[in-house]
Amino acid sequence: MDDAKVRSVVFIFHRDVHQMKPEIVYHVLLDLTSLAFLTTYALLVLFWAEIYYQARGVSTDGLRPSFYTINALVYAVQIALWFFLWWKPLQAVLVLSKMFFAGVSLFASLVFLLYGGRLFLMLRQFPVESRGRDRKLQEVGYVTIICFTCFLIRCIMVCFDAFDKAANLDLLNHPILDFIYYLLVEILPSSLVLFILRKLPPKHGITQYHPIQ
Repeated sequence: MDDAKVRSVVFIFHRDVHQMKPEIVYHVLLDLTSLAFLTTYALLVLFWAEIYYQARGVSTDGLRPSFYTINALVYAVQIALWFFLWWKPLQAVLVLSKMFFAGVSLFASLVFLLYGGRLFLMLRQFPVESRGRDRKLQEVGYVTIICFTCFLIRCIMVCFDAFDKAANLDLLNHPILDFIYYLLVEILPSSLVLFILRKLPPKHGITQYHPIQ
């Protein structure tokens, strides 16, 4: 994934990244990578939502516009916070920026739990002898737990980072601790999800789910 590559580069050149001027460039590099990670996994939630609603016979016409709108709003607010932080590098603005991202991460974890849980329960209604039922149940169950957990951990850690200097996620001050943090919230989840979903269904796979009355 591109966001993982960028994160790796940031880790390798963490001292140079930290010393970039103006300082806002440093914040943009770290935050933008995290936002790209979030958007990538939001696409998976969108895919699950389309499967769930089509299987229920509900129109999915509004899902993609809603997805694009929500993502556009998140990026617009974050960009506005970056500009404000560049204009007036106040601690209060930095805290606000971190709390905004913590809120977005919490929202992502809850959406994963909602649609992952819905899809899991829907798949359980399928006959036991249905082809691929058990494998899909495991895939959805494991991915839901992994993504919910990693985004929740990110939310909690960013909140601590915003108000507690001892929990600073600065790459320069705590490189080993930060590696463990990003291992838990990005690297390990990405590796596990890619392994679990290594056999992707064809693009027309959504149509194989017949409406459930």
